[in-house]
Amino acid sequence: MLERIIAWSLSHRYTVLAGAAVVCLVGYVAVSRLVIDAFPDTTPVQVQINTVASGMVAEEVERQITFPVELAMGGMPGLEEIRSASMFGLSVVIVTFRDGTNIYFARQLINERLGTVAVPPGTERPEMGPVSTGLGEVFHYLLVPRGMSLTDVKTLQEWTLKPALKSVKGTAEVNAWGGLNKQYQVRVDPARLRKYDLSFDQVVQAVPINNFNVGGGSIARSGDSVLVYGVGRTIDIDQIGRIVIDSREGAPIRIRDVGEVVIGHEIRKGAVTYGGEGEVVLGLGFMLMGENSYDVTTRLRERFESLRQTLPEGVEARVVYDRTQLVDRVIATVRQNLLEGAFLVVVILYVMLGNLRAGLVAATAIPLSMMFGFIGMWQAGIAASLLSLGAIDFGIVVDSSVVVIESILERIGHHPGASGAARLKVVLEATNAVKKPACFGQLIIMIVYIPILTLEGVEGKMFRPMALTVIFILIGSLILSLTVVPVLSSFFLPRRMDSHDVLLVRWARALYRPLLRGCLAARVPVTLVAAAILGFTLYKAVGLGTEFVPKLSEGDIVLGIIRAPGTSLEESCRMNTRIENILLDEFPAEVAHVWSRTGTPEVATDAGAIEATDMFIALRPREKWVRARTQAALVEAMSKTVEGIPGQIIWFTQPIEQRINEMVSGVRADIAVKVFGDDLDELVRKANDVAATIRQVPGAADVAVEQVAGQPILRIAVRQDEIARYGISAQAVLDVVESVGGKAVGEIVEGQVRFPIVVRLANDVRGSPEALGDIPVRGPGGESVPLQRIADIRSISGPKFVTREWSKRRVVVQCNVRGRDVGGFVADAQGRIAKDVDLPEGRFRLEWGGQFENMQRAQKRLAIVVPLALLLIVALLYVTYRNVADTLLLFVSVPFACVGGIWALAFREMPLSISAAVGFITLSGVSVLNGMVLASALRERLAKGSARDVALEETTAAALRTIIMTALVASLGFIPMAVSEGTGAEVQRPLATVVIGGVITSTLYTLFVLPALYRLVLGVQPAPLPGRER
Repeated sequence: MLERIIAWSLSHRYTVLAGAAVVCLVGYVAVSRLVIDAFPDTTPVQVQINTVASGMVAEEVERQITFPVELAMGGMPGLEEIRSASMFGLSVVIVTFRDGTNIYFARQLINERLGTVAVPPGTERPEMGPVSTGLGEVFHYLLVPRGMSLTDVKTLQEWTLKPALKSVKGTAEVNAWGGLNKQYQVRVDPARLRKYDLSFDQVVQAVPINNFNVGGGSIARSGDSVLVYGVGRTIDIDQIGRIVIDSREGAPIRIRDVGEVVIGHEIRKGAVTYGGEGEVVLGLGFMLMGENSYDVTTRLRERFESLRQTLPEGVEARVVYDRTQLVDRVIATVRQNLLEGAFLVVVILYVMLGNLRAGLVAATAIPLSMMFGFIGMWQAGIAASLLSLGAIDFGIVVDSSVVVIESILERIGHHPGASGAARLKVVLEATNAVKKPACFGQLIIMIVYIPILTLEGVEGKMFRPMALTVIFILIGSLILSLTVVPVLSSFFLPRRMDSHDVLLVRWARALYRPLLRGCLAARVPVTLVAAAILGFTLYKAVGLGTEFVPKLSEGDIVLGIIRAPGTSLEESCRMNTRIENILLDEFPAEVAHVWSRTGTPEVATDAGAIEATDMFIALRPREKWVRARTQAALVEAMSKTVEGIPGQIIWFTQPIEQRINEMVSGVRADIAVKVFGDDLDELVRKANDVAATIRQVPGAADVAVEQVAGQPILRIAVRQDEIARYGISAQAVLDVVESVGGKAVGEIVEGQVRFPIVVRLANDVRGSPEALGDIPVRGPGGESVPLQRIADIRSISGPKFVTREWSKRRVVVQCNVRGRDVGGFVADAQGRIAKDVDLPEGRFRLEWGGQFENMQRAQKRLAIVVPLALLLIVALLYVTYRNVADTLLLFVSVPFACVGGIWALAFREMPLSISAAVGFITLSGVSVLNGMVLASALRERLAKGSARDVALEETTAAALRTIIMTALVASLGFIPMAVSEGTGAEVQRPLATVVIGGVITSTLYTLFVLPALYRLVLGVQPAPLPGRER
């Protein structure tokens, strides 16, 4: 079959070239339509359900809202996980589905289930969050007050910027964080209520019945239909103040008589500070799931720039996070690595082949194969990103073409001046001579990528696109080596070639022959030494650390801060401003912007307590840095600067990393220890014990326990017997309690903008439990009863928030790892916890999550699939040669290739990660190719009757140029990735390191150990005939 393909290509040369042109054209179209992103989106199919429960404490939210919602979600098809967080005034339930579930189908199922959930009266219905992912937060902007109040700035955001930006194509949500939500407040004074003998609930009832419009239908008049419209809605503070509550002896008692009407703001759920200057309003643009992040971010930025020109005086708008900048940096890293790798490959081809035309013909496989890859990516929906393009080695791409070109050059050198049909025959024979190693070598490399395609979860979403891209490119390379390369060779290679090798190759052969003879003579010692090296390397490999994937440097940093429970929002903002000034003063050359977001945004896409802060640190270009060369070193310096500030726990992460960690595992750090149980106080104690143990493990950094307890609460409990004595309803008492925060009683409409009216207590009363106790509650007989007589008022401490997973309470201990591998750290930590922490079985349960969980899952899957792939390689080798000896000798090159990869990792002090594992998988395919070239040529010589020792020496020496050339192009193509320090290069570096080191030892095995092994094998068995062509 392969012979027929090659013969047809040379018989229809112009058709082949036209086909190549079509591939280029379609590839160009594919490139223009590819989605471009920095990293693959590893977020699972996930829906967030938010329920606002104004005024409810965490335990009440858990009982009345979170648990019913969780219960309703059970049993849905494809359901994989339910976790939740209940906090003051908010319930967040996150439902995760199996990968591949249609997000809109999942949302439809949830919407149907939510219809069956009963929530307490007065509580808003549960709502689903935006249709976005962990990478959906693509655009941040700030509105900085320059004379305008925070209330007016927030109004501008909500009613001007948000609607305009939300209309941008591909936008899922435009959220807001910080600022003050405008509110018309009736602040009631209890002393005045007592003066007029009024109750609080009379005030509450007076506002809504005096603030509404109605329609009266229509009437007929003189043949016309006249609409009837009744207007009673208040429009300003003065009209609200004139609303009548009651009248005494003909004198009205108005709202303004029992309190004051002011413009205030809602209870604050979050705040944002910026640049050490104080509070601002943060806007966040979310991309719709499945959209092109680069295009959506560009459209958002363009719309924002046009809106900025129309903003009123007194506010400054600026962009502080733009995903396109990260994408541009990452793609620049990939582009530079690919171009430098391609250049090195072309130079090696020219130097080794000694002919510019031959080098260029072989190099045409690079752009044409890339076009095959782009077409496959386009059809498979794979985004062009760091990982999908990061594993492409042009040396591997041109390997099969190099083998073909080398054979053609040798044949042309032996048939000088051949032209026309004779030249085509020479090219045909030369290509047929190496069709097996050219074809099956590429097939083997493709086979070894099968294990990557079986990865699941986060690791699957990260590395499957890369494996598919490489397979698409290798398919193109294989097709080109058997079709386009022979055709181009027939056209462009010179008719006469110097039969002598280039000087460099002649020197290499002269040096190699005596070494080869020595290895053949000392074949037993060579074999024993090789086996000893292999055994020692396996021992060394056991000592290598492990981690999931290297930490990507995104170019920005997030400083996470947790303060003591009960810390006020104002205090958090003050401390944030202080830290912002410290960072800007200490790192002026590194920090471009710094802003802090505390608490929860308007739409709870990132719900947090007011004691929790995420401080975003936008960095300047790395070439301008002074205090550090790498992001890791900069984080270390920043940590030393801020860790001395008392009263807080800090940790460092990155924007995308934090968001992905939180959405995948519900934590914001690399490692999470989840402590499950029922009693919250016991859980907190056990979690603190676990944290104390982890802090003793070398490498532990940023250890923090969820601050779930210690929330100060003023508890006002109704005395049922007392309200029964006075005939007062519990509702009347609870209305007073609700008025501490504000009880909504209507709306004010200003043009198209609507603002709530609330009744609340005066500020001097709200801050005093004694004053609250004196508030009168009116009985049915008109008598006024002080609140303290019918309710118990006392201060207690309760949970700040409650987190659950599968309806089981949990407390999370999170930490990052610095200075050592994750796998070794977790092993040490697990041993110490098992020894030092008492966790009675049945009452408590530990689970390890975060990146470690992903690493374990990937290791288990690869432990099954990689051996299967290696068996496929053995099977393919046997099908190729029909000989057990050849099959086993060639397969032994795989472990010898791994020797170099392991020592390269050890030399560069890199742990064994999934990225490195992908390098070993790639290496196992590359290492076999050179051995196949040697084995095919050796069997051909033996079949022609050559003596054993002569055939071994001559075949190996003749194949030296091909072996060295393919090894050089495969390894040098990865050098730019191995040494790059650009954005995102951290993931590529282990992969490239493994391949470079492995190619070196694989080549040494092929040149020295493999001939010695063949000499041993051929000495005890007759040389078999070559396998038939399949």
